[in-house]
Amino acid sequence: MLDIRVLTIFPGLFESFLSFGNPARAIEGGFLRVESVDLRDFTQDRHRSTDDYPYGGGTGMVMKPEPVVRGIRHTCQRLNNPRVLLMTPQGRLFDQATAEHLAELPEIVLVCSRYEGIDERVRSFVHEEISVGDYILSGGEVAAMIVIDAVIRLVPGVLGADSHIEGESFYGGLLEYPQYTRPRIFEGLAVPEVLLEGNHEKIRRWRKKQSLARTLARRPDLLHDRVLDAEGEEILNEIRSEIFLRSMENDHEYVGTD
Repeated sequence: MLDIRVLTIFPGLFESFLSFGNPARAIEGGFLRVESVDLRDFTQDRHRSTDDYPYGGGTGMVMKPEPVVRGIRHTCQRLNNPRVLLMTPQGRLFDQATAEHLAELPEIVLVCSRYEGIDERVRSFVHEEISVGDYILSGGEVAAMIVIDAVIRLVPGVLGADSHIEGESFYGGLLEYPQYTRPRIFEGLAVPEVLLEGNHEKIRRWRKKQSLARTLARRPDLLHDRVLDAEGEEILNEIRSEIFLRSMENDHEYVGTD
C-alpha cells in the first residue's frame, strides 16, 4: 500500500479530490492511504499564523519555517522512511519517469507551499523539490493532487485488470496514438480503415507509427537521446521520409503556381 501524507494549510481541499475516481477506488481497495496534515496545528501563536512578512521587504507573505519543519518532523516520526517532496515551481519538472519512481515507494510526504513562497531554510528538510509546470498556481495543493493522481495509476491493482497503461501518453516516453469509438463516421470524419479490419498485427504497427508520428510532431524533445527498438527506428525513418516527400511535393506545387 502506498502511504501519502500531504502537509497543507488547507486540508479540506483534498476531501472532494479523494472522494471520486481513481483516488477513491485506490483507497477503497486498500492500495492507497492519503492523510492531509494541517500545518496550522504546528503553530505556537493564538492566531495559528503560518506566514509572515519577508525580510528585506517586498510584496506578499512568506510561509514561516517553524510550523512547516515541525509538521515534516511530526509526520516523518509516524512513518518509516518517507520521501519528502516540496511542491514548488523551482523544483524539478514532474514527468512520467518521476511518477513511476514514486509509485515504487511505500511512503511519500508532499509539502504544499502558499502565498509568495516558503522560507528558504525549509529546503534543508526535504529530499526533493517538484514542479508540475512553468506556470503560477495559488499554492502547492493542486500540484500535489496532480502528483497523487499520476502516481496512484501506476500502483498495481488500482486501475483493475481491464486497464492498460502501456498505451497511454508518456508511458514508455511517447505520446499516445489516436483513439476512436462509435459512430464509425461523425460529421464526415471516419474511423481509419485499419482499425476496422480486425488484423491485430496491422493495428499494433499502425498505433506504434501514429504514436511516433504524433511525438515527432508535437513533442520532438521526447525523442532526443531515446533508444528505440529496431521496428521503432524503422517506423521513425519511414515517417521522416514521408514528411520529406510531402515537403518536396508542397514546394513543387508552390513553384508550379508561380
